[in-house]
Amino acid sequence: MTGKPIGFTYLTKSRSTQYAVSILTVLIVAGLGYLLSGVTDYRVTALLLLVSVSLLAMVMRIGPVLVASLLSALVWDFFFIPPKFTFHVGTAEDALLLLMYFVISLLNGVLTLRIRQIDNQHREKQEKENTIKLYNTLLNSLSHELRTPIATIIAATDYLQSKNNSGPDVNSKDLLNEISTASLRLNQQVENLLNMSRLESGFIRAKKDWCDMRELIHATLNKVKQPGVTYNIKVDIADDLPLFKLDYGLTEQVLHNLIVNALAYTPKGTLITIAAYCEYNSCMLSVTDRGNGFPETELENVFDKFYRLDNKSTGGTGLGLSIVKGFTEAQGGTVLLQNMQEGGARFLIELPAETSYINALKNE
Repeated sequence: MTGKPIGFTYLTKSRSTQYAVSILTVLIVAGLGYLLSGVTDYRVTALLLLVSVSLLAMVMRIGPVLVASLLSALVWDFFFIPPKFTFHVGTAEDALLLLMYFVISLLNGVLTLRIRQIDNQHREKQEKENTIKLYNTLLNSLSHELRTPIATIIAATDYLQSKNNSGPDVNSKDLLNEISTASLRLNQQVENLLNMSRLESGFIRAKKDWCDMRELIHATLNKVKQPGVTYNIKVDIADDLPLFKLDYGLTEQVLHNLIVNALAYTPKGTLITIAAYCEYNSCMLSVTDRGNGFPETELENVFDKFYRLDNKSTGGTGLGLSIVKGFTEAQGGTVLLQNMQEGGARFLIELPAETSYINALKNE
């Protein structure tokens, strides 16, 4: 997705302030020209005034620009064109020069303003196109990601309701597991949408408190695990790991999304290693898999909203890793993705945090 083009913006939205700034700018430039009149020609002052009007047109509305053009012409005539301190023009050449200055000043200001308007229109058009593209991507993702688990739940519950036996048999238990799995999948998509909405609103504030990373990691794994499914997950937690002052909810969601991503994009049974350690007063979390890794050309796009690998058919809305980045940065941290030489990929989270070894003292 391309970024927004750089456009012109108003120096201030207040009309009265714009008029005041325009007038003051012309007077300052004219004063500077008057101080230099002993060493420069009065035509140089005209050039300075013309440039100032052009610059004003880039950040002002049309009214203040027209006032600046008219005022600069009058000031130049009165203070600089011989005979000075009168609006009378001594020669036909100077009269023509004054007329040309006024016309060029007006045209230059109006054309600059028009260029700015065209630029803003182009920016708004591109923003609308990007918004439509994002909505289409989101709707296409949700049409599959939400419809599939909902269809599974409906089909399974319809079958169970049609059963006349008093107790669940093996098939019924399997269906209950499918309902549970589909419900968790549906809940995950809704959570991602809500979390992305929170990020877009800009209202996320980290609420830091003392966190035990052992507890957080095992609680996250319990949420990820589905009934009847075997996982090959290794947890590597440093023995001397202290307590960290972090936002428990944001950190848990970051770890949850990384684990879900690793499970979704690696072959079944692939080893996934979750590590936690302390380094330079920062909490370091890593999720490493032994899958196929990421194409080197796409590493910088992985954290973009709605981004998904083209060669993957695992579904997903493409919001999980974007939320990882947003929630990590909300705590002042960073996230790094790198392919491993032996195969697979590693996500490394660094969260600056206060530490406390009170938990270690309690265990002694």
